[in-house]
Amino acid sequence: MPTKVMRSGLPAFGVMAALVLAAHGVSVRAEPGPVAYLDPGAAVEDRVADLLGRMSLDDKIGQMAQPERRYITLEEVTRYRIGSVLSGGGSAPTPNTPEQWADMYDGFQRAALAAPLRVPLMYGVDAVHGHNTVVGATIFPHNIGLGATRSPALVREIGAATAREMAATGMDWNFAPCVCVARDDRWGRTYESFGEVPELPSAMTSIIDGLQGEDLGGSASVLATAKHFVGDGGTEGGADRGDARIPERELREVHLPPFRAAVERGVGSVMVSYSSWNGLKMHGNRYLITDVLKGELGFTGFVVSDYDGINEIDGRPGFTKEEVVAAVNAGIDMVMVPTEWRRFIDHLRDAVKDGSVPMSRIDDANRRILTKKFELGLFERPLADRRHLGTVGGDAHRELARRAVARSQVLLKNDGVLPLDADDKIFVAGGAAHDVGVQSGGWTITWQGRPGPITPGTTILEGIRGAAGSVDYDAEGKGIDDSYDAAVAVVGEKPYAEHHGDLTGDMGLDAGDLKTIERLRAAGVPVIVVLVSGRPLDVAAELPGWDALLAAWLPGTEGAGVADVLFGDVEPTGRLPVTWMRDADQQPINRGDGKTPLFPFGYGLGYD
Repeated sequence: MPTKVMRSGLPAFGVMAALVLAAHGVSVRAEPGPVAYLDPGAAVEDRVADLLGRMSLDDKIGQMAQPERRYITLEEVTRYRIGSVLSGGGSAPTPNTPEQWADMYDGFQRAALAAPLRVPLMYGVDAVHGHNTVVGATIFPHNIGLGATRSPALVREIGAATAREMAATGMDWNFAPCVCVARDDRWGRTYESFGEVPELPSAMTSIIDGLQGEDLGGSASVLATAKHFVGDGGTEGGADRGDARIPERELREVHLPPFRAAVERGVGSVMVSYSSWNGLKMHGNRYLITDVLKGELGFTGFVVSDYDGINEIDGRPGFTKEEVVAAVNAGIDMVMVPTEWRRFIDHLRDAVKDGSVPMSRIDDANRRILTKKFELGLFERPLADRRHLGTVGGDAHRELARRAVARSQVLLKNDGVLPLDADDKIFVAGGAAHDVGVQSGGWTITWQGRPGPITPGTTILEGIRGAAGSVDYDAEGKGIDDSYDAAVAVVGEKPYAEHHGDLTGDMGLDAGDLKTIERLRAAGVPVIVVLVSGRPLDVAAELPGWDALLAAWLPGTEGAGVADVLFGDVEPTGRLPVTWMRDADQQPINRGDGKTPLFPFGYGLGYD
């Protein structure tokens, strides 16, 4: 049954939007009289001004609230004039298919359009290495691997491919890229960083061009988000959500440049970090958000909080009216309040009425949010563009991902055993060799990721089998003997995300991986270690016993890209985006700090 959007006394609806909605079962009755904000031919600035003049306080506050899809009904979207909905990590419709995502999006969008002013909503997802919550989507290497490619052009292509897969499912807002500068590899988000020096994440902001396209109104254009503002990669001890105890000069020289680059590229939104700077939570830091980001850097998009980020301003569970006031007055325009969004709305309304938050701040936030909605073309094309469904996990995108995987490989040691020959008899071992979930890492289908065949893809073992005629496999290395020409051990980290991946002690391989490698060595054949990890691991003590070491990072679904380098079909051209420690006690270790690493920033061997 079509959703009725027929209310007397409402403004005329844009003809194009009305036709689109009618084709999707949404009935619209246009009222007489010109309405500037529904005129696609009017200037965006004029459309925003006209719409703002028609909005009540409740309309405006609704635009500033972002609930999580599981904690709001369609009727509530309409009643509270909600401006945005998100999927938290791993939050997906059932069944988890591209078509079901599109149906879910359209349902929320129809609910938003049923409100009196018919303001479309935006839907945000963490598509941080492809549209990674959707089963069957193309999963690209995590950012640390892309940093190793040193190719902004390749990263831009990946952004465009991700945008196409998102657009097919209706998703119009990506909480990516992370442009943090990871300065301590103990940090659980190290793999979300393109590298440890500001020049590298700054160059890789080219992904914003791919995501947003030349024109935000394009059919496969999504809003990008530079995150996490600012200094999240410089916290004491590498603690996620920790405190960056650094002088302002260091903050500006190391952590701010990638955000400057993102703003110069026209990034649509910026997400605030959970972390603190010298004891003050970023979610309440007016100086950095308003004075520096919006003022000094000239950012004209909108600022969004992180998931429940305002809850932590006072260091106590839950959020208070005082925290809402602090966050909004600091310059946060949209607040991610997944479960307690009604309480947020009540607190903000009360704060405006008692003068704690000036109406000018509410209007500024709405002006920024609505500008991006108009630029995205949501008022004219509010529903999912299903013409792109064939691109989700399609051959062209998987080939791009395979190429990115190959370019991201960093050859750290080679005693003449690589490249392998297709005629070699090869033994493969290691728990990461035949596991799409492990090689994809965190933020894959679920928030933390998990081992197993969680989404379609090609494992590293399958890639090796496709390149060689004789391949045997045992995860623990059992059954190997000296008849093999070489053994490949694919080992490394199990999936994790955010603070769940923080390390405070040992940073080496686990006992099972070490035992597997020793079993291979005992057979007397050359041993190649392929390390699947989101950061450098402590391997210096074991390295002398290995004939080759290849850093594969977290390659995603296209494991054949690793085999392409192992067999020499693609030259190893990846270069370290981070300094490789000699031991865990060296952390933090970075380029130019005077410490002697195992492998320096920028290191990488070739086959020549």
